[in-house]
Amino acid sequence: MTLTYLSPLANHLWQSTLCAAVACLLTLALRKNRAEVRYWIWLAASVKFLVPFSLLVIAGSQLGWRTAPVIAQPQFSTVMDEISQPFAAPLPAVRLAGARSESHVFPALLFGMWLFGFAIAAVTWFWRWRQIRVVQRAATPLSLDLPIRVMSSPARLEPGVFGIRKPVLLLPEGILERLTPPQLKAVLAHELCHVRRRDNLTATIHMVVEAIFWFHPLVWWIRERLVEERERACDEEVLKVVSEPEIYAEGILNVCRFYLASPLTSVSGVTGANLKLRVAAIMANRAADSLNFGRIILLATAAVAAVAGPIAIGVLYALPSRAQSQAAAAPRAFEAASIKPTQGGRTRSIEPGRITYLDTALGEFITMAYGLKRYQVSGPDWIMNADRSGRYDLVATTGSPVSADEIKRMLGPLLVERFHLTFHRETRELPVFALVVAKGGPKFKQPGDGSAPNISPDGVGGLSFENWSMESMANWLSVLPSVGRPVIDRTGLAGTFSFHANLFDLEKGTPPDEMKRAMVNSDASDSLRRTLPEQLGLKLESQKAPIEILVIDHAEKVPVEN
Repeated sequence: MTLTYLSPLANHLWQSTLCAAVACLLTLALRKNRAEVRYWIWLAASVKFLVPFSLLVIAGSQLGWRTAPVIAQPQFSTVMDEISQPFAAPLPAVRLAGARSESHVFPALLFGMWLFGFAIAAVTWFWRWRQIRVVQRAATPLSLDLPIRVMSSPARLEPGVFGIRKPVLLLPEGILERLTPPQLKAVLAHELCHVRRRDNLTATIHMVVEAIFWFHPLVWWIRERLVEERERACDEEVLKVVSEPEIYAEGILNVCRFYLASPLTSVSGVTGANLKLRVAAIMANRAADSLNFGRIILLATAAVAAVAGPIAIGVLYALPSRAQSQAAAAPRAFEAASIKPTQGGRTRSIEPGRITYLDTALGEFITMAYGLKRYQVSGPDWIMNADRSGRYDLVATTGSPVSADEIKRMLGPLLVERFHLTFHRETRELPVFALVVAKGGPKFKQPGDGSAPNISPDGVGGLSFENWSMESMANWLSVLPSVGRPVIDRTGLAGTFSFHANLFDLEKGTPPDEMKRAMVNSDASDSLRRTLPEQLGLKLESQKAPIEILVIDHAEKVPVEN
């Protein structure tokens, strides 16, 4: 269970790590080109942490397949055992939402650890942002001929651009006296470059990545690369307009001498990254190489592979899978089928290639066709609890041998066609019974022998359960009218068991037909609640749980003529 929860995250993390490794190789190949190119490569590696490849695969799987079938097959597990056949072996159970599953302690512990780290990162960023906000509120407007608002702050923070939508340039008081006019011009050009590049926005995006994936050391390493390339990119732009690199380098050093760095990476300053390497690069003033055709092709190939690759996988995967799902969702049609109001005579049989169900309510056909329990179908009362006017005789043939399960699945399209049946699925919070172990523990000890499960009269008024699991027991109880609610196995008993029980207080030699009537008798609930603890050491506890429901929106009471 733990691996089930963690595998999507693990896949996403190694895919993002692989993309970061590819970004590293690309930046090495482009180390002599402009820093701006390398910056955008690292930013793409950062954004990849927010975009799982699975989303792109899903998007690809939807391309060209926008038309959904009119009536989708419900995704319920199996066909249910009918109350009219109480001695049939139980079929695999529909898994109810809210049923007890494996322990979630380890995933919950991991989530708690992640949430703790996320909270620390978020609070830290917020606290630092508040610091800058307080500094901005204490600042006064400064009149400079610049395209953005400039304010003078009494704080000893370096010059920096604060804000994303309406950026403000914060200059510390006294900077006009501590820098020469050429130095100030170069520093201001650096800050305006941050504004044009929207560096505060991209830095904030990576801050979100850091907060979510705080546990991944690669995320923090990418931040250093982003800051480094961001400052170098602005340095390269400034050197295009500053005639003397020494003046620009001296301006940066003077800022470092008199002022403190900004506490937030989303406030673009002038002193970020490795200052020694930056100053050396500024003094060298070497022009960056332009991207040649080969490097452009390399970048384009990497971009297409990162985006179009998963989409293409989704498209290719969708072709066979959609064909398979359509084949599964559209079973073969009956060669001949007749549905008419019942004429009486209750007969039910499914043979290879033929189904005969006489005097049957539409609701019973629906549960059989879509593999549901009775309580999983909601609709007009005439559908589920039909009187004589709402019961039908169905006879259909396939023309060739077909399994009973396939015949039941073929009923779905037939019901839609003949009754103009429409429905939808939803999850509802419903009253349920939890099957739990009573005080004193279970009273059955004999384990199953591994053979097929079976239920039959034991000859003394009770039932013989052979090789039954507690989940099978819960499912069997769910369809008894005397129980009246879904039953969820919460006994915690694994494996199968064989046991006898007279759950309905029947006398020895009671005929099977009378036993069936006792089971469907809603008045048997009191005896069942007493006999379960007495004879099996089990009991039913009233609870609520989310249950998948098929809701009938419309059905014609008179079927379309054959």
